[in-house]
Amino acid sequence: MSAPEPSEPQQPATRAITAGRSASGSSLAPALFASTVWESTGLADANRRATGTRVGQFYSRYANPTVRSFEEAVAALEGAEDALAFASGMGAISTVVLALCSAGDHIVAQRQLYAGTLAFLQGPCQRFGIETTFVDAREPGAFAAAVRPGTTMLVLAETPSNPRLDLVDLDEIGGLRGPITVVDSTLATPLGQQPLAHGVHLSLHSATKGIAGHNDATLGVVAGEKELTDAIWAYSVLHGATPSPFDALNGLRGIRTLAVRTRQQSETALFLAEALATHPAVDIVHHPGLSSYPQFDLAKRQMRHTGTMLSVDLAGGRAAAAHVLDTIRIAHVATSLGGPETLICHPATSTHASLSRDEAAFAGVTPGLLRISVGLEDAQDLLRDLLDALADAPDA
Repeated sequence: MSAPEPSEPQQPATRAITAGRSASGSSLAPALFASTVWESTGLADANRRATGTRVGQFYSRYANPTVRSFEEAVAALEGAEDALAFASGMGAISTVVLALCSAGDHIVAQRQLYAGTLAFLQGPCQRFGIETTFVDAREPGAFAAAVRPGTTMLVLAETPSNPRLDLVDLDEIGGLRGPITVVDSTLATPLGQQPLAHGVHLSLHSATKGIAGHNDATLGVVAGEKELTDAIWAYSVLHGATPSPFDALNGLRGIRTLAVRTRQQSETALFLAEALATHPAVDIVHHPGLSSYPQFDLAKRQMRHTGTMLSVDLAGGRAAAAHVLDTIRIAHVATSLGGPETLICHPATSTHASLSRDEAAFAGVTPGLLRISVGLEDAQDLLRDLLDALADAPDA
């Protein structure tokens, strides 16, 4: 006998536990389907599997039961009809863009983007004849003003942005008519915000980060209407950015603890942001939960929590940043985010090293900017570690 349907919609923390179990039977742990191919019963069955849309148990580049469970879990968390997983966040972005855009099409994107996304739009897309107009995401109406009716195929936003945590008004993006709208919601995770609830067509993540959450899975995922995700899937089997079932298994494990991890990490991030905001070695702290943050009201309106990240601009510039990275003890110098360990990096020389001087200046990637991904360590220990590292940092 199947369990009765709940009388009220499940809260996100509950959905993170209950979703994505269709391939696991009675096993509480996700089932791993490591096979790349399945046997058919004959010609007709083989043809059905080869020509259907996302048919399971055929060939893992088309679909895999473990990956499908991960996709179902993300769709449930996003409030989406369906989701489609990829081998990385960049695999998700590049596949979505190339599935939906052709030579002569136009994209509107914000300037405050992850450097890999920016490089993809400025490099391969431009080479393929896909033009991109870049706008200031913080300027109201900037996206709408840049849309060319009949030509703009895609509007791409990232909120919070990497690395300075600038926000985009999701209602504004969701209210656009004509182009398909995509929001990279990696830094928020599905527990932090739901772009689809604001009318956005596709919510995209580097699930390598907070969703998987343990620095042991490389995944991307996009969620939205089934008709749209199926259309992207039809191109994805040619593009080949296929997720590993082993990574999908770890992604599902990460989803099970996503709510408790993000709750603690967000609380600690805000605690650190408040503590560092008045430190003499710090010029400015970027975190949406600070009342002094320029987009604080927008954060309260569209985010369930204000995030597990913060960035700090040091008064002593690059020399001070180098001193902190050389002397930090508990936090790890590494470029990813969303895992159980606190990670700190210098975007100007790592994640955003490919930006030109003008691009870096516009995105706020200054010589003294440090990005901190807050982990699960004790908040007081992390604060002492940061204060010790800042104690002898060079002045401006």
